[in-house]
Amino acid sequence: MKNLPSIYSELESDVIDKVFKNNFDKLSPHFFKLMSEWTIGGYNLFKDLDKYTILIYLISKQFEFYRRNNLNITYDNFYKNKPLEIEKINLIKISVDLEIPKENVRRKIIELEKKGIIKKKGKKIIIDRSNYISTQPINTLKNLSNLLSIFSKILKGEKIIKNELTQAEINNLIKQNFSFCWYQFYKFLFPYCLRWKNHFGDLEFFSILATIVLNSRTQIDKKLKGIESYVEEWRSTMIKHKIRGINAMSISEITGIPRPTVVRKLKILVKKKYISYDKNKLINIDLSKKNFEEMAKIQDLNINSFNVFTKRTFNQINVS
Repeated sequence: MKNLPSIYSELESDVIDKVFKNNFDKLSPHFFKLMSEWTIGGYNLFKDLDKYTILIYLISKQFEFYRRNNLNITYDNFYKNKPLEIEKINLIKISVDLEIPKENVRRKIIELEKKGIIKKKGKKIIIDRSNYISTQPINTLKNLSNLLSIFSKILKGEKIIKNELTQAEINNLIKQNFSFCWYQFYKFLFPYCLRWKNHFGDLEFFSILATIVLNSRTQIDKKLKGIESYVEEWRSTMIKHKIRGINAMSISEITGIPRPTVVRKLKILVKKKYISYDKNKLINIDLSKKNFEEMAKIQDLNINSFNVFTKRTFNQINVS
């Protein structure tokens, strides 16, 4: 790995935000892939995104402990052959933080116990390595490193930093600073999931729609000046652009969600004016003005949150 230059000054949030939004056509496909595949991976582990979210929420408490105590734990050390101990489970706090009804949290915790994924030892909760290793973010780290590498190339092209970093270099640097970077990633991830969950009612709807968006996504060649106008034009063009749609079976195969569930939720998405069927019974994005505007607001919040994560991560690994 090449030597990194010393950081001269911190990258600022407004700079990161401007570059991300002004290069939305180049970065958004990789961002959508990162988040879509995270959702799909979580669903496929338990066939229950709430249960998966509860588990990684418990694991995230360890990263909060490291952060409070200014400890840097590498990726390899975190996933060494040892159990993960966390403080006692507070059902009310989990319910409030994840916006899952308390009784649902209790039931899913019991299910995790029955499966041997978590164990109680006095007041402590033990997550055995053989169980929490299943949450190891191999694919997420790969997609994230790829996105940040492309971002660094753009930053270098705009003379904001001196050196771009490859995907392998960023992957390695995140692993070296894993407890810090993943603490920041979780600070982005949980609000991201909650925003879409609150909008759709559950994350399965989001996973299905994200799959349709990825299928419908198109590159925009027109480069616009200005931040907001560019993002808005990208969204508008992507929504209006009609390509060969996708069917329910393909969505089921991609997401892991059973086909009957996909079909049922697609009917709801049609009724609520998110999608439509073409003459070949294939599905495409077809948003009402209200849905478009509401989703654009959520997307803006999520982009801003991701850019805070990006700024802190780049500054931690001394990208300059």
